[in-house]
Amino acid sequence: MKTAYFDCSSGIAGNMVLGALIDAGLELSFLKNELKKLGVLHYSLLVTKTKRGLVSGTHLNIKTEREKSPRHLKDILKIINQTKLSRDVKQLSSRIFKRLAEAEAKVHGEPISKIHFHEVGAVDAIIDIVGTAIGLEKLGIEKVYCSPIPTGHGTIKCAHGILPIPAPATVELLTGVPIYSSGIKGELVTPTGAAIITTIASDFIDMPRLKLETTGNGAGSRVYPSLVNFLRVYIGESFILSTRDTIVQIETNIDDLNPKSYGNVISKLMKAGALDAYTIPVTMKKGRQGIALTVLCEPDKRDAIVTRIFNLTTTFGTRIFLVPREKLSRKFKTVKTKYGKIKVKVGSLGQEVMTIAPEYEDYKKIAKKHHLPIQKVYKKITECL
Repeated sequence: MKTAYFDCSSGIAGNMVLGALIDAGLELSFLKNELKKLGVLHYSLLVTKTKRGLVSGTHLNIKTEREKSPRHLKDILKIINQTKLSRDVKQLSSRIFKRLAEAEAKVHGEPISKIHFHEVGAVDAIIDIVGTAIGLEKLGIEKVYCSPIPTGHGTIKCAHGILPIPAPATVELLTGVPIYSSGIKGELVTPTGAAIITTIASDFIDMPRLKLETTGNGAGSRVYPSLVNFLRVYIGESFILSTRDTIVQIETNIDDLNPKSYGNVISKLMKAGALDAYTIPVTMKKGRQGIALTVLCEPDKRDAIVTRIFNLTTTFGTRIFLVPREKLSRKFKTVKTKYGKIKVKVGSLGQEVMTIAPEYEDYKKIAKKHHLPIQKVYKKITECL
């Protein structure tokens, strides 16, 4: 899957997003031809190669005529949707503007229909947003992820007066997004940039594993003495979006331990810190029947687990491996059922929920309490999920 990852270590603005996509390979001539479909807007694009510090990238400057009056959301959506742009471009552009309008409406305590966009409704914001949608489609990007977002500090003068940084609309747009203070004085995240990235990004995470194909640097308009003001985009084919780690796998074959002892062995290994422990029947040399004991644990538990295996079994030795592991992201939720509250485990691959399973000990207690077969309880609970 073609994936883009935006590294916002210097912040994000609308022109930085579009500049990064141009720097990553979006042809300027194609972009200009597509933007001409907007028709009624009067503007010119100034695209230049520039440096911030020792890093080169693309800076996008949009020259526009002064707007006669602020635009409402319906005016902007009309401009977008009456064009011959592709359906996906129009839908994504509209979603971004609707998200921006909702944030402004909440901040001002006004119905969305009464919101005037002021600076945000100007032509340059329309170009930034529609241009981004055009770029994502042209570059074939199917999935977008983003880093946590830094916020500057201080104040900024705008149509509503002097506001704290981040601006109120920006704060509203970033609700639910991991943010942090970078210590830089200035507006690192604009409302347009926040609206774009919070609409297109599936998650805000460390960089996922990619087979990297290209990168692009979108230069910010401001120059900071202690900040290389670029938005970097990485584009490539993504690998499976599971969580990866490495654990220890400990194995031993046993043929002379009383079979009744294995329950106690596994119980005590789990209490000693094992992630899992299980047995498999095996046929050993000379045709003897035996048991293969396998224990999984974190690396720092290795010695404790090996010691417990020697204490609890008759083995003379173990085999130890470092094993890569791919995992779904896990979280626990409590759900209500006809039998009461029960804890369930949710496994996700990226943002997609792959599996939901009730906790065994919870539905075991319910079965015992209501004198019901455990499988019947399990079935009823899963029907509620």
